Amino acid sequence: MRSSLSSKQGADNSRGISGHIFTLHQRLYHALNLGSRYCDDKGQKWHYSDMEMQRLVIRSVDAFLDSISAESLQHQVVKESVGDIVGAVGSILTSKSEATMRLASDVAVKIIRVIPSSMLHPHFSNLIHPLSSLLSFRQLRVAISCASALNLILSNLSSKREKEVWEILKTTNVVGDLVQNVKGYSTENKPTEYFQEMASLLSKILWRWRPSRFHVWTDKKLLNILDTFKLNPDCSIRIAVMQLYSALALCGNGTKKLLEDGEGLVKIMVDSLDCSNPYSVQIEGLGLALCLMTSEQGRSRIIKLSCEPFVKAIITLMSNWSLDAGKLAKGQMSILVEACRLALIARWAGDHHFYFWKAGVDVVLLRLLIGSSDTTQQSLRSLSLQEQIIKLEEVLNTDVLLPLRPYVWDILGCLAANCMEDFFPVMHGNETWFNVLVVCACLAFVDSILTSRQISQGSVCHSSESEPASRAVLMMIYSPSNYIASKTRFILSEVLALRGKDYVGYLLDTLKAASSGNKFAIPSNFRLVISLISLACYSALPKYHKHVIQPGGIATLLSFISWWLDNPVHLNRSSVAPHLQNSFSERTCCWPSEDWAGEDMLLLFGLVALGELINAENCSGIFHNQMELRAAFIRDLQEICINNSNSGPRWYAAYILRHLGLYGFPSKFGSEFRELLSDNEHSDVELIIKNQEPLRVHGVILLVRCPSLLPPEELLKDKAFDSSLKQDSDSCNRLITKVRLSAHVDCQSLTKLLEYIYSGSFEAGEDLVKKLKILAKHCNLQPLVQLLCGRNPKWGTRFPSFDFTSALGPAGRNFSDIILEAETSPPSDQDCNSCSISVLHLHVHKVILWSSCDYLRALFQSGMQESHSLTIKVPVCWDSLVKLVSWFYSGELSRPISGCLWDNLSKEEKLHELEPYVELCSLAQFWLLEDLHDKCFRLIVSILDSYQYLSIKIIQMAANLNQWKLVEVAAEYLAPMYHHLRNLSEFDALDEHLIEIIRAASVQFSRRNGYLI
Repeated sequence: MRSSLSSKQGADNSRGISGHIFTLHQRLYHALNLGSRYCDDKGQKWHYSDMEMQRLVIRSVDAFLDSISAESLQHQVVKESVGDIVGAVGSILTSKSEATMRLASDVAVKIIRVIPSSMLHPHFSNLIHPLSSLLSFRQLRVAISCASALNLILSNLSSKREKEVWEILKTTNVVGDLVQNVKGYSTENKPTEYFQEMASLLSKILWRWRPSRFHVWTDKKLLNILDTFKLNPDCSIRIAVMQLYSALALCGNGTKKLLEDGEGLVKIMVDSLDCSNPYSVQIEGLGLALCLMTSEQGRSRIIKLSCEPFVKAIITLMSNWSLDAGKLAKGQMSILVEACRLALIARWAGDHHFYFWKAGVDVVLLRLLIGSSDTTQQSLRSLSLQEQIIKLEEVLNTDVLLPLRPYVWDILGCLAANCMEDFFPVMHGNETWFNVLVVCACLAFVDSILTSRQISQGSVCHSSESEPASRAVLMMIYSPSNYIASKTRFILSEVLALRGKDYVGYLLDTLKAASSGNKFAIPSNFRLVISLISLACYSALPKYHKHVIQPGGIATLLSFISWWLDNPVHLNRSSVAPHLQNSFSERTCCWPSEDWAGEDMLLLFGLVALGELINAENCSGIFHNQMELRAAFIRDLQEICINNSNSGPRWYAAYILRHLGLYGFPSKFGSEFRELLSDNEHSDVELIIKNQEPLRVHGVILLVRCPSLLPPEELLKDKAFDSSLKQDSDSCNRLITKVRLSAHVDCQSLTKLLEYIYSGSFEAGEDLVKKLKILAKHCNLQPLVQLLCGRNPKWGTRFPSFDFTSALGPAGRNFSDIILEAETSPPSDQDCNSCSISVLHLHVHKVILWSSCDYLRALFQSGMQESHSLTIKVPVCWDSLVKLVSWFYSGELSRPISGCLWDNLSKEEKLHELEPYVELCSLAQFWLLEDLHDKCFRLIVSILDSYQYLSIKIIQMAANLNQWKLVEVAAEYLAPMYHHLRNLSEFDALDEHLIEIIRAASVQFSRRNGYLI
């Protein structure tokens, strides 16, 4: 038991604090020492045998806390007391004595308010556990105080302690208790403060810990209750509800659930953005909007329900500010930052762009850049371009609203990238203000080059607006709008001329250093990004083409791209654009990546610059007498088109291939499908051309890739299948459909177009390209038309997919000539609209299977009975068959459910998700589908790497299917657990030879790690 401090130590420690505090400190320890002190794994605690002792301790703690000032917190006497105070109050709370709970919970709140979190961090667990267990205490004031205390703790909790605290919260079932408390508020007479504290605490937990969200957004009763609360006239209730919605919307699956019937939710969100609302309501409304707009589904839902009011609200918030003595009013900067972040929805195409321009977004952005002075704005009207440049240099050197500039540049760039070709500023506002915006961006662009030159290797202290400003100029130069692109090129040329410096040499030297192979000379990622963007902009300026090409710019870019492909540098944009770093993006889960460049921004910008230079230069001169280099470069570009996961690099690779005489979008199965053009056996459509031999093609291919070549009545025909076993696939073939084409269509153009339809790409000369433009336009093949016309890819446009999956739908069944059934399948409760077969099955197409699988091609050519059968039974389960067919039709392996849906599956459900991939590993090996086998194997291993406990079941599955490589991997994961596994019934159920494999792996593991065997 702790005694009072020795007189010397007490004298030393009490220097500088009042005698009153010292007296209270002595009384505190007199009270504490009435109990017994002990330690456990959570720290020191106290035990008091009766309520009077507990009251005395609580009152002593309360009095001591009241005496503490900011100055006295620094003294050793106070610091050394924190652990004992927390331990004592935590122990009293654990007793759950009704006589002392009210006082103890209030003191717990006071402890957290008075003592800095840095001093409390080591002792948090002693408070969190008892406070968590009292959230459903029947005394409302106690429950409210405990929720309030936990709210304060979580608000100041460091990320390092999150794992420890989450374990406590799981143990005490805090999320479940809070959900019940929120639901109980609607049926019981409880104060508003109760709902506020409980909802706020639940929101904080949902915000910090991803695993907590699933059980909340799947609670239908809770969501129904929140749906009624969101219209509550009490402002504090509405704020708490919006906080909960925002936290749930951090999960992509949660957002889908919230927006299933989202009209009311969207309305309250838009209404909360009104400037007449209190600051707190506006902030929560902005936060909710940001969360909901993260997904494509959320954006489209909001834009559909409330596009114009939503955009108007954003623009109003961005406009509603003023400076007082050069400073914003309190809270205005936060509102402006969040409103600007929300305005970044401009990065996606949609109707909202029209309303942004209609609302005068250009004037709003300019005001955020140069301030609200009418004198400044009016004076710019009468100045020449050169005078505007000089004037704006002075204005931009001020620190007016500096934190907003990165957002302004991003918004401007996104608006420019999504304009229509005929866009003109006068359509919506004043051309002068837009031009001034462009001048500002071009000045910031030049400054970004200067900034990158001044940054040392590895430095992160770069200007926050450099990358956004450079990117904005890039996106304006390559804007679909002819006006924006030409105006930006002209103004940038003038700004560069006025500066009188040529930065091209520095930019090229930066890329040469990167691709030199000297790892000590590689520039920082920031310098590389700025250099590549800048070169892409320079390359688009006619005046500067020779400045880039003559010093070997094309060769430098070719070397850099080749270096990147050998040494890929994956880079998140937030690492070079700090304004994108925020707590929101770090806390999301279950969201697919939708960024056009992804982590391959260096590759993308390199391709943009190279594409523009190749467009300006004669391609034959670039690879003169270097045919091997040309062929290797073409292979690299085709590889990017096929295997890169981001649309931006793929689009620009296709754009460069266009300048090398190869048009279209290379695909994984392109060569296999191209062979079908010479296959008449399975063709069912005949294209008739005047004075030419008809061309035999396949209806299902045209249906997916170019339905314009099929007559409308052909798309509407229904085809019936008989389930009779005597019917074969040959008798199921359709009669040849004859399609007579226009006399203007020539055979050569149609042949090339069919090559594109079947394989995704083709090679052609300029004369043929001119004819193909007309035919492609009539066939509504817009992506191909864009390439044939030589237009730059539109930022954000998805790369065209070579995917026949849509042919598995109702329209595709009209062209189906074979049925696939699984060896095992669950009972079906739905009738097929196309046939009378009662078991689960898929209507597929021989021509697709023929191209996608050598085994099935050989089967169809074998002449055996199976080659003529209408139905083929595949030796896998139904789920495996669905994934197999998806692979045949798309070249992609559908993945198991992920995120919180996967995390909340039971062990048996996870194994059920994995079983089809183990089956497919086996089938792929037998059917010679190497790519499919490799992808299934890698997927299984990646999951076992995180969930080793699944290996004990997977190893038996794999052995049953002779997948010994997978058996070895599973054994490696089980090796560290071998001694524990021997006591499990699951282990005993394994075959003897599998147990021996695991034992051997365990021995090897022990030897590698120096353990005794």
